[in-house]
Amino acid sequence: MERFLRFPLEQIPLIAAVLLIAFTVHEFAHAYTAYKLGDSTAKNQGRLTLNPIHHLDPIGTLLIFIAGFGWARPVPVNRYHFKNPRLGGILVSLMGPVSNFLLAFIGMGVLYILIVTGVAGSLPPLVMKFFDLFVYFNVLLFVFNLLPLPPLDGYRILEDLLPPSVRAKMTQYEQFGSLIFIVLVITPLGAYTIYPIIRTVVPFFIESLQNVFAMFL
Repeated sequence: MERFLRFPLEQIPLIAAVLLIAFTVHEFAHAYTAYKLGDSTAKNQGRLTLNPIHHLDPIGTLLIFIAGFGWARPVPVNRYHFKNPRLGGILVSLMGPVSNFLLAFIGMGVLYILIVTGVAGSLPPLVMKFFDLFVYFNVLLFVFNLLPLPPLDGYRILEDLLPPSVRAKMTQYEQFGSLIFIVLVITPLGAYTIYPIIRTVVPFFIESLQNVFAMFL
């Protein structure tokens, strides 16, 4: 069974805990930002909550372990409730990935404090591994979701940055873009497109976080 999994079997419980937090906070950030900007659609559907049950998609979560990618339930947003639909759309889309970066920042801070204070040496290795994975997956979600491919947040941001005429044309071909995205993720083509970006950018951000805390701790 283990050979079908994307990650070592002993890390599955830790990864599940990390993703439970990361996905929940990501979707809550979308819902909260939309609510503060005037759209109560997510709140009315019970999505303005940190209860993971309301955000996790069973199939999307399962695929994380099998295929190495997955998803949570998208938060419903009605952009036309915003005073400025384009700016509101950008902020709502952006705050999901930003929330993951903030979680990674917090996780790295905890790691450094545990190491500097010497507490790390007295903790079970699984605790330190949890924070390692916590930082890695949240940075991964931050970078991955900002890719300008449908249905990712980066694509939604790009839509709102471009003129309405271009946005209309993008909408016409969005379903094909989503299909291309799936193909790139689950086939070897990803090794020449998406994954080189991930393998370059994710370590850069992790190293940057390390350098920030190394300056003060």
